[in-house]
Amino acid sequence: MDLGKLKPAKGSTKNKKRLGRGEGSGFGDTAGRGHKGAKSRSGYSKKRGFEGGQMPLQRRVPKFGFTNPNRVEYKGINLDIISKLAEEKKIDTFTPEVFAANGLASKKELIKILGRGELNAKVEVTAHAFSATAKAAIEAKGGTATEL
Repeated sequence: MDLGKLKPAKGSTKNKKRLGRGEGSGFGDTAGRGHKGAKSRSGYSKKRGFEGGQMPLQRRVPKFGFTNPNRVEYKGINLDIISKLAEEKKIDTFTPEVFAANGLASKKELIKILGRGELNAKVEVTAHAFSATAKAAIEAKGGTATEL
């Protein structure tokens, strides 16, 4: 096989239209762009979302709401998940690093312990925030809830 003899499969390529090369070509005169108007001019580009002069969707739909720039976003972890980890992996001290190692949160996320579920073992939990029910449940089992 010679690299010089390689060619595309039959029917896979088409000849390029040579626009604006005289009347005899079939693409002279208006060069396939129709007659007059903005679309026939060079440099024409329609604005994103343009709907032919009709009020575009992004302007018809009202704006509402507010995004608080000072909001602190926490990753919530419930007591039932902590209880399950404590049983399965025999962990009794939970820190953000332990949660990250077990795929429950990333290293940079702030963690809040929430009160869903039952706690079966005495555990030490260190997190950025606790709900009142979670803190009470941990301390009821003799564990400690430490805020960072």
